[in-house]
Amino acid sequence: MVRTAAQVQAAQRLVQAPVNPALQQLTGLAARLLAAPAAQVSLLTEVQTIGAVAGQDPALVGSTGALADSLCTVTAAGGGPLVVEDAAADERVASLPPVTSGAVGSYLGVPLLGQDGHVVGALCVFDPAPRTWRGSDVEVLRQLAVAASAELELSALSLEYESERLRWQLAVAAGGVGSFDWNVRTDVLEWDEQVLQLFGYGAGDFDGTMAAFEQRVHPDDVQRVRRLLGEAVSSGATFEAEYRLVLPEGTTRWVKARGQVLPGADGRAAHLLGAVYDTTREHDEDARVARVLESMSSAFFSLDRHWRFTYVNAEAERVLQRPREQLLGQDVWELFPDAVGAEFEVQYRHAMASGEQVNFEAYYPPLDRWYEVRAWRDPDGLSVYFLDVTARRLAQQEAEVERVAAQEALRTAEAALRAAEASQRAAEAAQREARQAQQAAERTAARLALLARVSADLTATLDAEEALARLAQHLVPALGDWCIVTLVEAGEALRDIGSWHAREEMRPIVQRYREIRLSSISPSSFLHQALRTQRPVLVPAGASEAIAALLSGEAQDLVRQLAPRCAQVLPLRARGRTVGLVTLFRDQGSGDFSSEVLLTASEVADRAGLALDNARLYGQQQRMSEGLQRSLLSAPVQPDHLQVAVRYRPAAAAAQVGGDWYDAFLQPDGATVLVIGDVMGHDIEAAAAMSQVRSLLRGIAYYSGEAPAAVLAGLDAAMAGLAVGTTATAVVARLEQDEDERRRDVTRLRWSNAGHPPPMLLTPDGTVTALSGLGHDLLLGIDPHLPRIDEEVALDRGSTVLLYTDGLVERRDQDYDHGLLRLREAMSELAKESLDELCDGVLARLLPERAEDDVALVAVRLHPQDRPRPAEAGPNRVPPTAPASVLR
Repeated sequence: MVRTAAQVQAAQRLVQAPVNPALQQLTGLAARLLAAPAAQVSLLTEVQTIGAVAGQDPALVGSTGALADSLCTVTAAGGGPLVVEDAAADERVASLPPVTSGAVGSYLGVPLLGQDGHVVGALCVFDPAPRTWRGSDVEVLRQLAVAASAELELSALSLEYESERLRWQLAVAAGGVGSFDWNVRTDVLEWDEQVLQLFGYGAGDFDGTMAAFEQRVHPDDVQRVRRLLGEAVSSGATFEAEYRLVLPEGTTRWVKARGQVLPGADGRAAHLLGAVYDTTREHDEDARVARVLESMSSAFFSLDRHWRFTYVNAEAERVLQRPREQLLGQDVWELFPDAVGAEFEVQYRHAMASGEQVNFEAYYPPLDRWYEVRAWRDPDGLSVYFLDVTARRLAQQEAEVERVAAQEALRTAEAALRAAEASQRAAEAAQREARQAQQAAERTAARLALLARVSADLTATLDAEEALARLAQHLVPALGDWCIVTLVEAGEALRDIGSWHAREEMRPIVQRYREIRLSSISPSSFLHQALRTQRPVLVPAGASEAIAALLSGEAQDLVRQLAPRCAQVLPLRARGRTVGLVTLFRDQGSGDFSSEVLLTASEVADRAGLALDNARLYGQQQRMSEGLQRSLLSAPVQPDHLQVAVRYRPAAAAAQVGGDWYDAFLQPDGATVLVIGDVMGHDIEAAAAMSQVRSLLRGIAYYSGEAPAAVLAGLDAAMAGLAVGTTATAVVARLEQDEDERRRDVTRLRWSNAGHPPPMLLTPDGTVTALSGLGHDLLLGIDPHLPRIDEEVALDRGSTVLLYTDGLVERRDQDYDHGLLRLREAMSELAKESLDELCDGVLARLLPERAEDDVALVAVRLHPQDRPRPAEAGPNRVPPTAPASVLR
């Protein structure tokens, strides 16, 4: 196989990334879930490079081999799963060295895709002996391959980010920051050489005037910069602005300027001194994050706390009917004055002031459109997500017009009846007309009522199966005598999940028929026809025998017992795919489907398909978010006589990741370190920052071997020095024991708290105490020079210490102190339970069904040292290099 230049480049970018422990764990998980002796991740450039292994020599990671000798090359060439049940007999792979050597007797591989869609490698499992691979095995490996691709991309992005950041720091160190001095009274501006270079002037080209300065400022930014300069001079405050420059050759450059006003002897502003530096690279990095938002099919924009646009995605440009150049940096109320005083301003200001998320629908006259809006406050201002729902509102209006028309028809019929008293024939004709009009109106009202009930029920839940299963009871008897609802799963696999019959005594028969139908049905059935063609399929009179002919066994007898006269199979479609099928049946006495019934059924199918796909997308985003967060966390160590338990519960919101983390590891002297922390934010940026902070803390704690306060101080200094632009809370605790304490069966807990909720201590007698200590130091990322302190307490064997994040005790309907009280009560009630049961019990008692915030726990229990490690604590698990003292 010859790899294209684009494929090689995409894979080479991932090969250069550092070894990712999470990728190794995913590979091991693949081997365990599929009960395979070995698993492997391979990246394909001009050669095969092994990225992770399970069941093989770890030294293989990073080794290379020829593409022509690899089964993973065959997998990549096929573009889909490669299933080999007997490798020696499979002509695709029989001649390859791993097969001829006997190492591979059976093989299952799935391609790995890079961010641009190119195949960059493969995730595979294999067995020396032949074996049969099930469809579920292929699906499991496919899902793990998605996670493995994400881990590879995360490692590559981290490497690229660190490279870009290092280059930026070197540029600043080499003199990339310039200085300026503006004499406010003479209006003379002095620049050093660096500023002249940034603004594209030569030493003799700049005349020292503000006009020459504004000549380089982007036209869209000039007024804003003037305003900020004027505010700084008039108030004596600090000047800070970020704006664009347009250089003589036409290129655009971002710069950030900061300055301080200096007063003269009379107390009035005399000079504005400051510095300016190039931030174009930072905006380039921001653009990479913006690409995620740009790919969204929903409109999104963000405002700062002064109501100025800071971000607008492409869909928002389209909906707002303005390019982002006209929006960014501008006041939303000035650009959209008709929103002032309307529902938009009322709701936005409420969200900004209260911190509550708002959801509403409103009409904006200048655009003649209706919008469904969701807005919430974030650390920088307000985030707004909105959809154009004009079509839906028009449909509702049309339905109202139709209802009014029906009422008018009824009034007309009644008037005709009153006027027909003169003649019996005229009266009879009027009566017939009135009855027909009334029936039409009733049918219209019934159809609209059915559509309204279906829409309300389907949108009441985001559980796909629950939403679809309930559909059958709405359609019977309104559209048919009985019904079966089918879910279309991955790979067009079908599963019947709901059924109903108008007659109660027939429901068990329909239920049994639903249970066995798909295992007995022919691929040429009407159900499969609708799935293949993606169009409704009508089975006319005589459906009983027509359907039975495509069945076998008990299902054939059941359909003859049910004896349908006719049937219709409706595909439920959304966003270009079929997500489900509904089969409606009419019995012998009910007649054929009318055109009106078929139209109503089609409208129901459209709404059901969209609701089902929305539920599927919601679940998919939630699973991806949770998987990303969990992939950033690792299993704790389990030193002998210490049992460590961890828990992580994500927030209920979809596609939301956060900054909560836990950790438990050994320092070189054998002391066990426990960490709990929370990086501010609930997005991908927060998760990335969390991973960076967590890695820094682990490295500092292990290498230094220091006490908790020194570790936190080192982390704070590293975050400042490495420009990790975030804030976080954390508790670092260290379990220590010298020889005297070992003889007395006592362990010393030393901890330091950086603005985090206090650890909880559960003693053997059931007493629960908050370890507040004497100090509760400042958050990380605020002041790296602030001294931090250690607290310590002696623990008896049998004691339990619980560290947790604030989502466990704090939420909108419960204050912090009440949450701590509930936590103490829960731990006291669970004091006699095992450590795992205590952790699960605390979560069950304190968390609502749909938690608003992530929650992480790490707990440790000290078991007696004069007895073997108890079975409930599980196996001892420490690094191979751990001191012998942790194994005693």
